[in-house]
Amino acid sequence: MSRGWAVLLLPACAVALALALLPPLPQPQDYHRFADARTWLGVPHFLDVASNLAFLAVAVAGLFAVLRNVFGRAERLPYALFFLALTATAFGSAWYHLAPDDARLFWDRLPIAMCFAALLSAVIAERLGPRAGLLSLAPLAATGAGTVWYWLRSEGLGAGNVLPYFAFQLYALLAILLLMHFHSSRYSRGADLYRVAMLYGAALAAELLDRYIFALGEVVSGHTLKHLLVALAAYQLVRMLRLRRRL
Repeated sequence: MSRGWAVLLLPACAVALALALLPPLPQPQDYHRFADARTWLGVPHFLDVASNLAFLAVAVAGLFAVLRNVFGRAERLPYALFFLALTATAFGSAWYHLAPDDARLFWDRLPIAMCFAALLSAVIAERLGPRAGLLSLAPLAATGAGTVWYWLRSEGLGAGNVLPYFAFQLYALLAILLLMHFHSSRYSRGADLYRVAMLYGAALAAELLDRYIFALGEVVSGHTLKHLLVALAAYQLVRMLRLRRRL
């Protein structure tokens, strides 16, 4: 157990040190100007809004998978929170994309932070023990929510800093990958998490290439593609829960 907690604390210290050394980064307002601003059926930014239905579909499938999967409450709770947060992401992101600004972006980012917290807690439960996972859930969720609140509050005070929000995501990903490397899972199909990480990385790349992808025929933008790739990443968790077996 001591080595397990070291795996969690070391990346936390590294990310915290990086935050202390880096200057604050306000939210770039250009971020809100997405490539595909087309209005269809009276809905502005239609594809960026409608693509959130993929999150909702995966979230519903995930909640059913959690209810049908045979494992204890301590292991069920983090996954239930993950898919509930994914449901909230579908609505928060759709609301944001109807009229993008910082205030609406808060409701997009808050459930995303909850997804990262819940997934890390689930991996802790599977690799360090159910009690450890359950004990970590509330602090991780509070930290994730706190980074989003801090970002919006700092913007309101004229000293915006979005770095803690992204740092929390980075920490969660690093901790998950380190746990996977140093600790075996109590279930089969643990390696499916690598697919989740790779698809999420592809989604971030698509977001950065938003305008370049949209320029390729103006069919779909990078941000819409990001939504679909993130939904596909989350579906890997649904598939994992459906197929895995206790080792």
